[in-house]
Amino acid sequence: MMEVIVSQGRIGDRRAGMIEGAARTARALRERYGAELHDVGTPAGPDHDDWTVSLPAAEETLSVLAQEVSVSVATGRRTVLAANTCSASLATLPAAFRAYPDCVLLWIDAHGDFNTPDTTESGYLGGMALSGACGLWDSGHGAGVDPGRVVLVGARDIDPSERELLDKAGVRIIAPADITGKRTAAATGGARVWAHIDWDVLEPGTVPADYRVPHGLVPHQIREIFEAIPAVDIPGLELAEFAATGDERIDARATESIMDMIAPVFVTAAVR
Repeated sequence: MMEVIVSQGRIGDRRAGMIEGAARTARALRERYGAELHDVGTPAGPDHDDWTVSLPAAEETLSVLAQEVSVSVATGRRTVLAANTCSASLATLPAAFRAYPDCVLLWIDAHGDFNTPDTTESGYLGGMALSGACGLWDSGHGAGVDPGRVVLVGARDIDPSERELLDKAGVRIIAPADITGKRTAAATGGARVWAHIDWDVLEPGTVPADYRVPHGLVPHQIREIFEAIPAVDIPGLELAEFAATGDERIDARATESIMDMIAPVFVTAAVR
């Protein structure tokens, strides 16, 4: 049986609906695949606080998420995280890459999330998630992701100072116009893949997300990526930033779209 770790505690959320979006994603995985759900954290409302406030406030949720990922990867089963924000990856990626240091990280996102406390203009914790996991700053939750093994897929909203950090670190970027399943699979070099998706990578209006960034991907491009990478080579999948609207028609359609995009990952329960 598949276990889905569900982030339900606030981790820098700035918009209502993020926690419910993670819960809806998890429930859909249970309905479709019989997944066992494991909620982590206590729901709280959004705020527009700085990372210096939101990070310590999320300490308990992040610590437990890291523990749950460590336990999950130790079983050898595919680890699935349904997260409210990308900030969860500050804790989950270091835990995952201790077990799978040879993985390539596909960070499928409209943003680089590679700012640091020295470069961030917004103060948003999620905008520093990947850089923290790569060790550019100390979040208190570890690091261990080699930026040379990171591929940004669909990133197009990147700050100039953030771009400098990405280039210096050797992070590869595949722009939306260049994305095909075959090209993305080739960028992994045949390695195992840990995949992270922030739904703002899509063209706005497909899946409600915290940010709306034009000129994004369309759902079939996401599905093609997972059709091109053998499911057995994907030990982990993180799904983040579905901002549920409260409109059942919209949210149900978005959830169904998510399930269709990631379906190729679940053709087998085994990972290598």
